[in-house]
Amino acid sequence: RRSTVATDMASAIVSALHVLALALGLSSVYMRGRALKGRLDRDGLPRLFAADNVWGIAAALWIVTGLLRAFGGLEKGSQFYLQSPLFWIKMALFVAIIILEIRPMITFIRWRRALGRGEVPDTSGARTLYLVNHVEMALVVVIVFVASFMARGFGMR
Repeated sequence: RRSTVATDMASAIVSALHVLALALGLSSVYMRGRALKGRLDRDGLPRLFAADNVWGIAAALWIVTGLLRAFGGLEKGSQFYLQSPLFWIKMALFVAIIILEIRPMITFIRWRRALGRGEVPDTSGARTLYLVNHVEMALVVVIVFVASFMARGFGMR
């Protein structure tokens, strides 16, 4: 890979945005969990939805910046990532989060629609969503450790 000032700057910006997505994601999924544990009424639901929106933005930012880092000619190059067993573990963990997120996403869409119609949503499944939320949060933390080891070449030796 040929390094230029522009490429290095783009790499640094994309890397910073990737880390910022981590900060946004962890804090928002934590706040979403707190909202799920609290009262899910006219005051509590907007807090839940705001945290959920930020969680979604963080996920989108992770995906875009991750793709740019791995396949956009930045960082170590796609060959490094594709040959790393830890990269595949990281991707499997990320897919697990996406699969786990299907239920909360569908549920929160239903709750938003019910509120939009002036109805009170059925929030009886909040306890299960709280547990799913915390599993997702734990998986994000594991991803951070896997990524850190991957960046240092572990699993490639």
